[in-house]
Order: sequence, then C-alpha cells, then structure tokens
Amino acid sequence: MQSQLLDSELQTLDIQGLYRIAIRQKIVDSIAAPVPTLTQRDTWLPKASHKALAIIGMRRAGKTSLLWQIVRERLDAGASRESLVYFSFEDDRLAGLKSSDLGLLIEEYFKLYPERREGTKTTFLLDEIQLIKGWEVFARRILDSENIELLLSGSSAKLLSREIATSMRGRALEAIVTPFSFREMLRHHRALPVKSPAHFSKTDRSRLHKWLLSYMAYGGFPEIQSLLEFTDTRQRLELLKTYVDVVLLRDVVERHNISQPQVLRWLVQQLLGNAVGRFSINKFFNDLKSRGVAVGKERLHEYLDHLEDTFLIHSLPIATDSERRRQVNARKIYPVDTGLMAMFDPSGKPNTGHALEVVVLHECLRRGDQVAYVRTMSGYEVDFLVGHLDRTQTLIQVCLDITDSQTREREVRALQEAKLEFSTAKCLLITLEQPMGVAVPTGIEVVTAVDWLLDNNPLSNDT
Repeated sequence: MQSQLLDSELQTLDIQGLYRIAIRQKIVDSIAAPVPTLTQRDTWLPKASHKALAIIGMRRAGKTSLLWQIVRERLDAGASRESLVYFSFEDDRLAGLKSSDLGLLIEEYFKLYPERREGTKTTFLLDEIQLIKGWEVFARRILDSENIELLLSGSSAKLLSREIATSMRGRALEAIVTPFSFREMLRHHRALPVKSPAHFSKTDRSRLHKWLLSYMAYGGFPEIQSLLEFTDTRQRLELLKTYVDVVLLRDVVERHNISQPQVLRWLVQQLLGNAVGRFSINKFFNDLKSRGVAVGKERLHEYLDHLEDTFLIHSLPIATDSERRRQVNARKIYPVDTGLMAMFDPSGKPNTGHALEVVVLHECLRRGDQVAYVRTMSGYEVDFLVGHLDRTQTLIQVCLDITDSQTREREVRALQEAKLEFSTAKCLLITLEQPMGVAVPTGIEVVTAVDWLLDNNPLSNDT
C-alpha cells in the first residue's frame, strides 16, 4: 500500500515536472516572440486597480488580437518586454492541467525573472484560461497576493466568454470585442481618411460610400476582410457558417446539454432570417406546435438567452418605463454582424436598409449607449431611442433614401410623434446618401451614415 502511494506521488511529481518544463518554455517563447502588427482596435478598456480585465465577445471577433495590441501599446509606452507575458492555455502540452497546477505559471516566471517580484507590476495576458476548471480561485488569489495585473480572454463550451467576468465575483471588469466597426474596417484596408467629414471631397465621399456598401454586405469579421477582393461569395458564406455552427455546437448545445438542437437551429434561422424584425416567442411557439414539434415556451426563452449570451444576436426592448409593457411587447432582433444576414435571408437578396440599421445599432453600443426602440401611440416606429453617457437622449431613424416624399413624411412623422413622449431627446435622421434639395422640419437633423460613423472620435481608453 505504501509502495503504491509512493508510486502515485512520483507520478504526480513527474507530471508536474513536465508541466513546469512546458510552462517555462512557453513563457520564454512568448517573451522572445515578435509582437504581431495588427489592425488597431478602438475597443474601450476600463481601468481599475486590483481588478482583472476580461476581454469578451463572439468567437472570431478578435479577442486574442486585442491582447497583442495591448502588449504593443504597453511596449510603446515604455514597458519592458519581460513585464508582458502572453500565455495561451490552448496547448496539448498542458492537457490535464488542474487549477492547483496554475501556481506553476507564477513560480516559473519569477524563477526566470526574480527581480520583478518586487519591481514594477507584471502583466499576465491569459488566453483561454477557462479551459482550466476552477481557474477563478487562482485568479482571485493572484490579484490579492502578487504584484501582477491580469488580463483574461477566451470562450469555449466549458465557459462562455461573458461568464469570465461574472465568475470573478466582482473582481473583473469587461471589455467587449465586436467585429470591426466601419472605422476599423477602413483602417484595416488602409482606407481610413485623415480628414474630418466636413472636409471630404466628392471623390472621398464616392469612395467611402462604396466601402460602406461593402461593409454592409460582407460585415466586419476580421478573417472575412481578406476575402473581399474575391468574387467567390460561397467561400465567404461558408466561413461565416462555420462561425455560427461553432457557436451553436460548442457554446450552446454542448455547454447547456441542449436536448432539442434542431429547435435551436430553427430558432437561429428565424432570428437571422428576419433580422431587424420584432420577434415573439409565443408566435414561434405556436408555429412549432402547428408542425407537431413539442417544446415548452420556457425552453425557447432559455435558448434565446443562450444565443444572446454568445453575442450572436442582440435584442432590443421597447422604450418604456413600464416593466409590464416591456414584457408583453416583442423585442427586435439584430445579428452581431451584417455578414450573417445573407446566410439566412429566405429572399436571397441583400437588404441594404436593414443592414444599415444593424450598423448604426452596433456603433451606438460601441460608444457605450443604452438603446431601445420606440413605438408611438399611433403605431409609428422609431428605430432607436439612444441614451448617452451624459444622460442626454437621441431619437434615431435610419432610412436609405428620403427623396421620396411619402417615405420622408413617414419617417418624419414617426420622429415627431416620438418626440411628444421623449420631449428632451434630439431627433436624428441617418440616410445612406445626402438628399439634395430636400427639406425636413426644424428640430430634425439629417446626416449621412458615412458622416455619422466617421465624425465621432473612436472611444478613448483614457476616459
């Protein structure tokens, strides 16, 4: 018996020894590796002492790239290379690593750089840390006992990326990474103008208009950008399909043990196939019931929540102070990226108007705004009521073209009626192109989407 215990202890020591070697080598390789040159992201990064920063967002949106961007920014600000440790746990050499083994990371680092234990703070950028069960206890201990700043990132079937922040029990702030904004997409293609919209020439506007149409059609996922020059639409759609499939399989079906995966897929088809429309669980439930599909309403609500947690969709409530009215009114559904819309649109035709609305919504969210939609007493709808950080509000109506008098009258009437309920809100009408010789009532500002998207400075990490 004693011999068996000794053998077990030796085996444990051997495994830990292998982990030590792998961890040490990964640290050395990480610090020696050149920092990749990547497209600058405008993601807002909150700051607070004694808290970790959780980088969250949908798969393939660029979370790991943002970690490397942070490394680059710290180096440019004068930090030493050895004070910035990027470490990914997605490595076969670390298979079977337990939370009790995570301390090896700290031990091996300070063996390599003992002078840093009492020096300036070291930053650990830990990618895919949720692969290690119980990592939260380790992270909280490090925040309390070591002179270390923690940045965490990752998403998997074992832990959704949004849960990284909540698992830390208030010890983490979150930064949300989305697919490229229009500004970031232009920067990626080296097409971002240095001038402000007020100084755009006709040529500038024509060029940017073309880029915006491309952005609305193909979306902002970083990996998709390399395919824009190709005419093979099928290749782009297949890549986007893999994103959705991985989210459904790993982040929803496997994680939550979904017993009716086909119902989940039908739900996704309904949501993305009718993007920007209002969605009712009751209506979808009745549709399934008519087809002989047995599923409870509560389960459908859970599925919808799971999809929103993965960042695949974003739902908007109706603007109201009444909780009952908010509950009984359908929510409007928006995909995380316009590129996903073509995959499920039953018409097979691009819906540029809806795509522009999706672009405007996500830009508002990137700026930290609170957003809802408005339905007036007369049944008119305003796309967005936007609550800004300075507590002001803006009613935003998105319309491709307001040169047609009937279209213009409908959009203006909706804003005017909504203004009666939200009297302090500004009124903004965002169009695709600048209408010539078209007048709108006083109090309504008309702006092109290009101007609105590019006239605001990107989010500053100093604010």
